[in-house]
Amino acid sequence: MFTEELNFFIANQDRLVNEHRGKVLAIRGNEIIGVYGTPLEAYLESQKRFPVGTFMIQPCEPGPEAYTVSLV
Repeated sequence: MFTEELNFFIANQDRLVNEHRGKVLAIRGNEIIGVYGTPLEAYLESQKRFPVGTFMIQPCEPGPEAYTVSLV
């Protein structure tokens, strides 16, 4: 789930961070469908246009910490 979106973010992370650092991206497939100030705003606005589960919400920050989760 969201493999395509995550791969798109990782492949374009440097450029996206340069353009949108500190923002939250909504990604659908290989397309940025929105740039927002908070995850909640990204979710609420994106779900108006696309069904829930068809887009990914991604913090736009540098490094692998932006897209990895550590479970303890």
